[in-house]
Amino acid sequence: MKNAMQSVELGVSQRSRVGLNRPKVWLRSELSRVGLAEFLSTYVMMALGLGSVAQVVTGQGVFGQFLSINVGFGLAVAMGVHVGGNVSGAHMNAAVSLTMCVFGRLPWKRLPLYVFVQLFGSFLAAATVYGIYYEAIHNYCGGNLTVTGERATAGIFATYPAPYLSLFGGFVDQVFGTAMLLLCLMALSDQKNKPAAKGTEPILVGLLVVLIGISFGSNSGYAINPTRDFGPRIFTAIAGWGLDVFRSGNGWWWVPLVATSIGGVLGAGVYKAFVEMHHPPLSGQEGDPIEEESLPLNKKQDICADVKPETNGNN
Repeated sequence: MKNAMQSVELGVSQRSRVGLNRPKVWLRSELSRVGLAEFLSTYVMMALGLGSVAQVVTGQGVFGQFLSINVGFGLAVAMGVHVGGNVSGAHMNAAVSLTMCVFGRLPWKRLPLYVFVQLFGSFLAAATVYGIYYEAIHNYCGGNLTVTGERATAGIFATYPAPYLSLFGGFVDQVFGTAMLLLCLMALSDQKNKPAAKGTEPILVGLLVVLIGISFGSNSGYAINPTRDFGPRIFTAIAGWGLDVFRSGNGWWWVPLVATSIGGVLGAGVYKAFVEMHHPPLSGQEGDPIEEESLPLNKKQDICADVKPETNGNN
């Protein structure tokens, strides 16, 4: 009897310890987990990226130059991928999410969730950076929040075209830049080609963003991400820059929304048409069916992300 009682007490004790070690709260809804992870990864990426721009602009070159922003945003993207990559895929970019839907790698019904949390994360990150750099921004511009001019500060948060750039030229610039982003992301995830080695995906995606910034950043700050641009633009309109954020650059605001979405689908489509569709069967026999082996750029294997630093002739 004594042994029986000891066994019962031991069992109760073990169950108690298991109960103490078990998390008290957790999300059973996959949609909720995905939404929270995508929001946080976007927020981290945007806060670090916009912070690098704010430091360069308000420091007037003392605390970095254009390359600092490229590297800052690239590393910010890499950290964002680490934060949410295995949960939501860490797209952090509506152009990426749209492209994944077009090519069947993300359900269309999830697109509104991704776009919303990306916009909210970008908006909140802009507000955070503005709060942290509030005194520096007002010291730099003398309290006059402007979109254009020598002391313009709106470019810290959203992209604007250089004075020489036409709307058509800027549209082509954004289509091409985003196309290169998605084309390279597709290549990095293609398991039948030369994919990124396991564990290196975040830093390689970050380096890709740095490369695009170094190559195509001067025309308009290479948004290559509609939500990265639009969320902070809405914030600046509310925070004191006013409706000039939509009027400036001949109504530039819509270009990073439309051109990036087109460019993403175009770039991924080009890679698929020129490379991915022509991989031979693994068995080497032409008659064998070819299984899809490209890593889906979504939840657990996504190496996507994208945004850009935004610096241009207006900063």
